[in-house]
Amino acid sequence: MRAYERLLKYVTFDTASCESAATCPSTPGQKVFGAYLVEEMQKLGISDAHMDDNGYVYGSIPANCDGQSAIGLIAHMDTVDSVPCMPMNPRIIENYDGGVVTLASGATIDPAVYSGLKACKGKDLIVTDGNTILGADDKAGIAEILTLAEQLLDAGSSVKHGKICIGFTPDEEIGSGADLFDVRGFGADFAYTVDGGDVGGIDYETFNAASGRVTVHGVSIHPGSAKNRMKHAGLIAMEFNSMLPAHEVPAHTEGYEGFYHLTEMSGNEELAKLDYIIRDHSREKFEERKAYFTRVADYLNAKYGEGTVDAQVKDSYYNMREVIEQHMEIVERAEAAYRAVGVEPYTVPVRGGTDGCRLSFMGLPCPNIATGGMNGHGRLECIAVQDMDKMVEMLSALVAAN
Repeated sequence: MRAYERLLKYVTFDTASCESAATCPSTPGQKVFGAYLVEEMQKLGISDAHMDDNGYVYGSIPANCDGQSAIGLIAHMDTVDSVPCMPMNPRIIENYDGGVVTLASGATIDPAVYSGLKACKGKDLIVTDGNTILGADDKAGIAEILTLAEQLLDAGSSVKHGKICIGFTPDEEIGSGADLFDVRGFGADFAYTVDGGDVGGIDYETFNAASGRVTVHGVSIHPGSAKNRMKHAGLIAMEFNSMLPAHEVPAHTEGYEGFYHLTEMSGNEELAKLDYIIRDHSREKFEERKAYFTRVADYLNAKYGEGTVDAQVKDSYYNMREVIEQHMEIVERAEAAYRAVGVEPYTVPVRGGTDGCRLSFMGLPCPNIATGGMNGHGRLECIAVQDMDKMVEMLSALVAAN
């Protein structure tokens, strides 16, 4: 089976995670998908495939030669919940002509705007109908890993390799994917997440990340008698947001530039809430951003009364470069694997993070390699069939004995 065929099956599972949930996994659909993957893995010959109580899926392929490191391959099962993922209606545009893609909803993917699309000319492009995400982030990674597993376990395979440890995590999109990952039980010496990005990508420099929750407590009173009495929580929340640097948001930043990003808001006169993510590549600037966030709350409390604004900040993950730069041989291994299949590797600072950020600080060095997916987290998400094939080839070269 080819990787894209697996992907088209996997995207029919509703695995959107939910940040407000108190369970792991955060949504029941992830366990349903996990159970399906365990069954598939066992049919492929991965005899130790299993899912734990928290929805983490593990399995391994034994070494068929001596003297090799145990290599981990990891992908996540969940998708974002900010954009619908169901009902899923993907289609394949065969021999894509390089022009503007018009989806069934009328939305368009223009290569002049989404430059990665240019490299897909002549390939078969998987797109959505424009009403949902595709879910290639990160079901494409799962599909590529298990397609590799099928090839390695085939009786005719000639690839010599060490032990290959496979892990599929829940709740990566809400920053919890590594929370309960069993690093010791996983058994890898080092690992790679296979999670998004153009073919050729190797990521080992990521954001430092935190979440911010602002709760504003107001005083509601009839507007007819509100003068000098009403304290409008919604307006104070708007004032909080206005005090954050207007140009330091995702829409106006790139490269190493950090940001504050408002992800959700709600409120009325009595109570308002704002949710943010806070990002920066520099640990020093990251700490400064968090400190400024809470200083804004302090200022507004001095203005409107103590207890009016409560700002809570929680760290999510740190820049994995701090760990990976001590293990650059695993990055070099990935570079060599790309070149072995005719692809020139590249690395850029990632304006995001993966499970590998947390895992690297938990003792499992874990850079990220691409899946070939584009435009993740949105209705214009797409991936080329041939790019998925190429990434399976790359994974085979990656795990091959050296």
